[in-house]
Amino acid sequence: MSRFAILLVFVILSNYTFAQDWTDAEIKKANTAEKANYLSTEEKNIILYMNLIRLDGEKFYYTFLQDYIDTYNANVRKYRNYNELKITKNNSYYTSLLKNLKGVKNLSLFYPDAKLTAASRSHAMDLSRNNIDTHESSNGDNFSKRLSRYFPNKLMTENIDFGYSKSLDIVCHLLLDCGVPSLGHRYNILDQKYKFNIVGVNIQPHPSFNYCTVIDFVAQPTFYAGNQ
Repeated sequence: MSRFAILLVFVILSNYTFAQDWTDAEIKKANTAEKANYLSTEEKNIILYMNLIRLDGEKFYYTFLQDYIDTYNANVRKYRNYNELKITKNNSYYTSLLKNLKGVKNLSLFYPDAKLTAASRSHAMDLSRNNIDTHESSNGDNFSKRLSRYFPNKLMTENIDFGYSKSLDIVCHLLLDCGVPSLGHRYNILDQKYKFNIVGVNIQPHPSFNYCTVIDFVAQPTFYAGNQ
């Protein structure tokens, strides 16, 4: 990565209080989507943040996640049901996340893939166009059928986020997984069992939720640096 590229990433991350706790080397390593010109800056940073989690989960918990929670709580303070909406330190999803992130260190990273991103974009646009909020396409195809057209006979999964357009918000919302007892989104990001190593990411406007983001994960049988 060039000195300019490293500087550009830090300009993006320095909007957050705790960016200084991460080293140049960590940011450089996590920024696997740097050259993926088919991704927007926010889409690239979704991959960056997911990789930072995998590099050092506990540090992410005490840095970027805390910044997200502080900002979220400040934003929902204006609502009458603020006490129900706010994320407190005794929130069960918040406390269970720390348990999940302890020991998460130097896991394999996610790499962007152009073909998989095309699949993510197709579904995100379908969600937007038809005002739906499901892993099933408007024609009834589930995500495995959709992705198998691109990656037959591969392990795969999918995260979908609604309501956010900024990368840190999207990643932290999925990582906390509040209201999702299975914690499926969280476990996809922290995957070690299925060896997911390539991702497709797309953010689209959505008529009911303002925005939707589709993140698809596929496991290649051998190391794969992504189709960048």
